[in-house]
Amino acid sequence: MTLETLSARADALRAEIGKTVKGQEEIIDLLLVALFARGHVLLEGPPGTAKTLLARSFAAAFDLEFGRIQFTPDLMPGDVLGTSIFNFQTNDFTLTKGPVFSQVLLADEINRAPPKSQAALLQAMNERMVSIDGTDHSLGDEFLVVATQNPIEQQGTYPLPEAQLDRFLFKLVVDFPPQDIEMAILQAHAAEPIETRATMDAQDKVMDATILAECRTIIDGIILQDDILAYILRLVRATRENNEISYGASTRAADAIASAARATAALAGRDFAIPDDVKGLFVPALRHRIVLGPTAEIEGRGPVQILENILDQVEAPH
Repeated sequence: MTLETLSARADALRAEIGKTVKGQEEIIDLLLVALFARGHVLLEGPPGTAKTLLARSFAAAFDLEFGRIQFTPDLMPGDVLGTSIFNFQTNDFTLTKGPVFSQVLLADEINRAPPKSQAALLQAMNERMVSIDGTDHSLGDEFLVVATQNPIEQQGTYPLPEAQLDRFLFKLVVDFPPQDIEMAILQAHAAEPIETRATMDAQDKVMDATILAECRTIIDGIILQDDILAYILRLVRATRENNEISYGASTRAADAIASAARATAALAGRDFAIPDDVKGLFVPALRHRIVLGPTAEIEGRGPVQILENILDQVEAPH
């Protein structure tokens, strides 16, 4: 496979997913980058903005197994990972696998479960394996977590700990589509009965796990120039020196931006990254990783505004 073929496949994926999820082109682009860069994604948006549909459409277009966990206050780690049950016929324990054993996992409303249940995903997201009763079980290299949370309803929720947030490559904010797109959705739905609308089963498979692995091999071969790496490092270190930020981004965050920059370049058909690639990734990659200080909170400044100021202040390579 060549870079041109990879870029063409990406265009086909965008078109196919866009058939079911309309008006979210930027979110689809960054989800593609995350999957090719082996990263996980946190989607934040109000109900009814197609977050679940987006995750299901991705799994269908890539022909990957889809799993879903509805996070609730009574969810237990065993409900996520699975449990070993004693089999009286074989006189041995048999593992009943939980929903984490899938290739694209939707962690729906992840902040509604207590921290111990959220923590059940920490090893899975970082190592792509889980340990159950002392035995390691691989989840496969394709494993992708798409977690969702609702920004407008905080009653009965638990904040995601920093260790969990740092394992998400991107935090993407899903908003309502533009008025013309929203009207087109309503018109399309009004023109056909619910039972005849397109389903995920009818969606074309553009790629599979084997082709995904080939694409990742090409992306891994892209070498970032030292000036791009230095630019990423300057941006990340600037978050640690900003007086409005209590805790800046980690080294893992810098490495994540570098991986995403390689994927972004490859999806554009280039074997090199440019400063604009890094600029487009900086806010979604760091908005959930920084902790604001009291000065920013008092003045009502949010992470996006502060990160955009850092982008303006740090000189990009020419």
